[in-house]
Amino acid sequence: MMKTTRMAGIVVLLIAALLGLAITFSVGWRPFIGPRARPLTDRKSEASPARLERGRYLTENLLGCFDCHGQHDWTKHDAPLVAGTRGAGWEVTLDGLPGRVVAPNITSDAETGAGAWTDDQLARAIREGIGHDGRALFPFMGYPDFEHLSDEDLASVVVYLRTLPPIRHALPKTDLVFPVKYLIRSVPEPITAPVPASDLSTPAKRGEYLVIVAGCTDCHTQQVKGQPLKGLEFAGGFVLKGPWGEVAGANITPDASGISYYDETQFLQVIRTGYVKARKLSQIMPWWHYRDLTDEDLKAIFAYLRTLKPVKHRVDNTEPPTDCKVCGARHGAGNLN
Repeated sequence: MMKTTRMAGIVVLLIAALLGLAITFSVGWRPFIGPRARPLTDRKSEASPARLERGRYLTENLLGCFDCHGQHDWTKHDAPLVAGTRGAGWEVTLDGLPGRVVAPNITSDAETGAGAWTDDQLARAIREGIGHDGRALFPFMGYPDFEHLSDEDLASVVVYLRTLPPIRHALPKTDLVFPVKYLIRSVPEPITAPVPASDLSTPAKRGEYLVIVAGCTDCHTQQVKGQPLKGLEFAGGFVLKGPWGEVAGANITPDASGISYYDETQFLQVIRTGYVKARKLSQIMPWWHYRDLTDEDLKAIFAYLRTLKPVKHRVDNTEPPTDCKVCGARHGAGNLN
């Protein structure tokens, strides 16, 4: 009996060891022990006219904060914000999400919004993906892109958000399905060192910074299980379904199947108007807030896009969705790849 008990104990230990190794070298332990998170500080983003204006420009025109933290009229070409919802949040209605995803109320309302959050709680949520209550945020919130925001730009965004008028709008919490609700705990990365301003010395370098923090790759690169497909960066094919219909991100590389035919003038015209000549862009392409970027910034974005590796991948939303052997998705002109 003693020998049998000892053998059973050894077997249990071996199974536990193998299970531990499997977890260590696969999903890791973060889903079980919680996300990485630095301690909160008493950091204060001091307000100034320059920061307020810079924060408004970034929040409203580049980062697209109100794309989700507000409600839009998707029946109109420029998807305007519904009056009284700027910053008040939205329960995201996007097909394929793993559960209920809610962009919270970030107005200054103390009960239903962010009025009681500290500056560092806001900063940590924006750039590191940790909510004010310590949970990992679903990366539909663009913190994997916003982590590149300089400290000064981040402070400017916080200063501007503090000026949003309070809107009382209670929302439910994000509630993801298993196992996603645990797996996202591996995504947040603490930022413990200063993030200086990026090198903006040339138009292309300036454009690279703008494209990264705007999250352009999120929609213009095909993904599998939330990970971009290598070799298809900015080549389109990622399908988004929602109130705007079913739309695949376009190929914006300088390949003939992308936007090689654009020049700077046409690029600015497309972003300003939402039209590629007579063809109307879908509202899910947020040209309607990029249109208020300065000429300097739009020209810099175009300069950076011209440096991308050309990738052959036809995506045409005027065609019915068909299987694409290049990216594995179903999108317009997929069968032509």
